[in-house]
Amino acid sequence: MPDIAYSCERTALLFVDPYNDFLSEGGKIYPRVKEVADENGLLDNLRRVSGAVRAAGIQVVIVPHRRWEPGDYEDWDHPNPTQRAIMHRHSFARGEWGGDWHPDFAPQPGDIVVKEHWGQSGFANTDLDFRLKQKGITHVILVGLLANTCIESTGRFAMELGYHVTLVRDATAAFSHDMMHAAHELNGPTFAHAILTAAEVIAALSGATEPLAKTA
Repeated sequence: MPDIAYSCERTALLFVDPYNDFLSEGGKIYPRVKEVADENGLLDNLRRVSGAVRAAGIQVVIVPHRRWEPGDYEDWDHPNPTQRAIMHRHSFARGEWGGDWHPDFAPQPGDIVVKEHWGQSGFANTDLDFRLKQKGITHVILVGLLANTCIESTGRFAMELGYHVTLVRDATAAFSHDMMHAAHELNGPTFAHAILTAAEVIAALSGATEPLAKTA
């Protein structure tokens, strides 16, 4: 494991798309990620990483995909293939169970929920960069879905903006093993500063430096 030091004040967990449609039995997309998710121990690892992050006093940032609403994408000049699929499948529909947070990963007091992203990057056309900079964040740890789309796009964008990027290979999933291989063995090493397991992240966080005392 790389020798990485995470500062409580300078680090944020970016939890991408913690929706029922992705993470819960009965979700519209869950059957496509279930095999990889089960092999990875995805839900347990997300719980463990989230718990360790919160115990360390690190900022949790929810990075949600656009919740589908009637009319979305229908008059767009060139919606991408994923957006076309959402238009027909109604993934993450606003006001429906699939578009609600998985109950184990719903925002808690003090969490930041940024503007919903329309494509794959949590930074594009949202307030994510602004909110992180207002907190003085320099290091981001990415978990959630999908490894080869929103996680990768958000991680790449974070690197371009100057953040230190950590991917967590077993706190994410994808539709196939090939997609996971591409995300962590081929593409991830070109932009991520660290690609760790959940256990390695938790071990690194155990040595996170404490926040500075606030003065009046």
